[in-house]
Amino acid sequence: MPAGANPKVKELYEFGPFRVDPEKEILQRAGEPIPLTPKTFQILLVLVRHSNEVVTKEDLMKTVWPDTFVEEANLSRNIFMLRKALGERPQDHRYVVTVPGRGYRLAENVHLVPDELSIVAASHSTVQVQVEETRPWGWILMAVILLLAVTAGAFRFFSHRAPALTEKDTVVLADFANSTGDTVFDGTLRQGMAVQLEQSPFLSLISEARIQHTLRLMGRSADAPLTPELAREICERLGSAAVLEGSIANLGSQYVLGLRAKSCRTGDILDEEQVQATRKEEVLNALSQIASKFRTRVGESLSTIERHDTPLAEATTSSLEALQVYSAAWKVHASSGATPALPLFRRATELDPQFAMAHASLGRMYADLDEFDLSAKSISRAWQLRDRASDREKFFITAVYEMLVTGNLRSSRERGRPGRLDC
Repeated sequence: MPAGANPKVKELYEFGPFRVDPEKEILQRAGEPIPLTPKTFQILLVLVRHSNEVVTKEDLMKTVWPDTFVEEANLSRNIFMLRKALGERPQDHRYVVTVPGRGYRLAENVHLVPDELSIVAASHSTVQVQVEETRPWGWILMAVILLLAVTAGAFRFFSHRAPALTEKDTVVLADFANSTGDTVFDGTLRQGMAVQLEQSPFLSLISEARIQHTLRLMGRSADAPLTPELAREICERLGSAAVLEGSIANLGSQYVLGLRAKSCRTGDILDEEQVQATRKEEVLNALSQIASKFRTRVGESLSTIERHDTPLAEATTSSLEALQVYSAAWKVHASSGATPALPLFRRATELDPQFAMAHASLGRMYADLDEFDLSAKSISRAWQLRDRASDREKFFITAVYEMLVTGNLRSSRERGRPGRLDC
């Protein structure tokens, strides 16, 4: 460095027990790094640089996502992650305070740490090993120390690794990539996977209604194929955590099903599962298996999986053809309404007369077209078959039965959310 030149002053902020290093994008507490996503760190940095000032939601979103359209839910999710990283409790927002109708405020005094102090602090946390050239055993000692440090760090990382997802995260399910050449799998496997994952009280799939609304905002058709690329863009816009990409391929006379979860922010693979089905009739069973494995791997407890894991053949239908037509019917409904979708739902009930949700959906279409007698007939049949549905769909069937058949409006409102059929 030339004589008289001053080194660049490094920004280091401190508030409470925390230290923020903007250059390295690191948040520390008592010298221990706290993991944050880049966007969450940027939000923290904005709040730190405006400590005790209200930063509006609009300013935060423009600063952190300057060239991207995102929903407010994205900001809310990152604020939640920041509060969690700071160790806040839901009832005690000590550091990040919500200012209703305006934005957020860091309720702590922030201090700028001079560069000299950071150098001193670093010297206290660094172990220096001096080795004389005439004493080769010193190199061995240093290598042993480094090996022990790396081993301890690796053990700590893997033994305390957080689950891939949390119950606060939402995910977007993309279409399955079908390389078998058999069109019966088109749309069918995504529909089946949605039914399986919607049973989970841990996972939260972005609803079809919200996906279709986002597609329209993007200038796309509501029934546009959800390729992995398009699903990831939707995921980013909605502030979701991951995209689920499914696939099916031939392996001789067998079928190989895959499911991959990717972070929509980084593209990193969070989990990857694969199962085989010996014949076409076993594909739906294989889909149930892969869904259960995935739920276990991303952090859901075994107890909830055991309670909410009805096999697909029991939760919907054992007929691939009926499930294919049912899936196509909902796509037609999304783009064109009830009239063209109705014959497809009727066809699904013909392919599998025990398909409870197909009967319920058919009744929904009849009701939309003011054919209330036919609606009551289909919904009554669905109610008789309600045990052949997942718990979520069973609630819907019972609610619409009491609303449209028995006329018990109060009871129908108490039945809970309608689930997939409110799209």
